[in-house]
Amino acid sequence: MSEPQYKRVLLKLSGEALAGEASRGLDFDVIGSVCDVIKKCVACGVQIGIVVGGGNFWRGVKDGGGKMERTRADHMGMLATTINALALADALEQRGVPVRVQTAIEMNRIAEPYIRQRATRHLEKGRVVIFGCGTGNPFFSTDTAAVLRAAEIGAEVILLAKNVDGVYDSDPAKNPNAKKYDHLSYMDVLNQGLGVMDTTATSLSMDNHIPILVFALSDPENIYRAVCGEKIGTIVEEEN
Repeated sequence: MSEPQYKRVLLKLSGEALAGEASRGLDFDVIGSVCDVIKKCVACGVQIGIVVGGGNFWRGVKDGGGKMERTRADHMGMLATTINALALADALEQRGVPVRVQTAIEMNRIAEPYIRQRATRHLEKGRVVIFGCGTGNPFFSTDTAAVLRAAEIGAEVILLAKNVDGVYDSDPAKNPNAKKYDHLSYMDVLNQGLGVMDTTATSLSMDNHIPILVFALSDPENIYRAVCGEKIGTIVEEEN
């Protein structure tokens, strides 16, 4: 079996991925299969922080559709991420994996407030830490939250688990001739508008020299392959 190449990683999971084919709500078979692999990674000594989106319940300004004030719509999205964080935590605990949920907006009855030093201490003790509520601020995506938390906890890589198996030059669902990239620089992503993450998240990752590995969550084992350094998906990093 391959050995992990990273000691500490930040895994970004979209809310839509947790919904499975239904695209809304929670698919516990999908969540369970993801948590099985996370358990496998933890057993190998990998320290894992997770940022989860909330798009399976509410996508902030996108679902607000101009009918809501942006800040309030984004706050609703933060609450949606907390639902997903608690669902993941429960599934991990059922598998015997120690886990803590920390939220950027204080919800003391159900989660710890986000405190960087406490988060890193949990990681050092082998606990998975799930970060909810994004950055805690409107106008910032959970992609940006993932990069921010990765920088704060000293993650070596951001594992961006998506519904597509990498980064393409166009939408592979619409263009059968779309070209998949194996390697990109941050500036390639920004200049070509490839949409790996939003521009704020990509710039923050570039400024903090944190590589982003984009891969498909359709096979949850890809998470383990990613931490073992296997060549899957698309890696976004500094130019050689």
